[in-house]
Amino acid sequence: MSDPIKELLHEYPITLQLPVQWGDMDSFGHVNNLIYLRWFESGRIAYFEAFDGMDREKSGGIGPILGHVDCRYKIPVEYPDTITVGVRISDIGEDRITMHQRVVSHLHGKVAAEGSGVMVCLDYAKGIKAAVPESWLKAIARIEG
Repeated sequence: MSDPIKELLHEYPITLQLPVQWGDMDSFGHVNNLIYLRWFESGRIAYFEAFDGMDREKSGGIGPILGHVDCRYKIPVEYPDTITVGVRISDIGEDRITMHQRVVSHLHGKVAAEGSGVMVCLDYAKGIKAAVPESWLKAIARIEG
C-alpha cells in the first residue's frame, strides 16, 4: 500500500486488497453498487477469519449473520484499479457487533465508499440470537488494540 492509502486506513486494523475486475462495471462505466457490498462482505469475513470467528465449532455453535448493512458512495471506481477494504469494530452490543468499513481506491488515492454492517450472533442449531462469545470479545480487543 502507498502512504496515502495507509493514511486513509490507519484506524482499520484489518485490511484486504482486491483488484477491480472488468466485469464489476455496469453499463454506466463504473463499478456497480452491488460490488461495493461484496467488497464490504469480503472485509467482514477477513475480520472474522482473523480470529476464527467463522468456525462455529470453536464458539459453541455461535456464528455471525448479517442483520443490517449500509453504504455511502463517495466516488465512482472504474477498471482498472485496485481497492483496499478496511474494517474496524465501531460498537459491540449484547448480541451484535457493528463493523465500520471503508473502501479506498488506489488509482484515486481517495475513499470511494464507507458503510457499516451489523453482525448478529446466531445460535445456528437453535435458530435464535445469542450473546457475543467471550472468545470473540477477547479477540476483538486484541485486534483493535
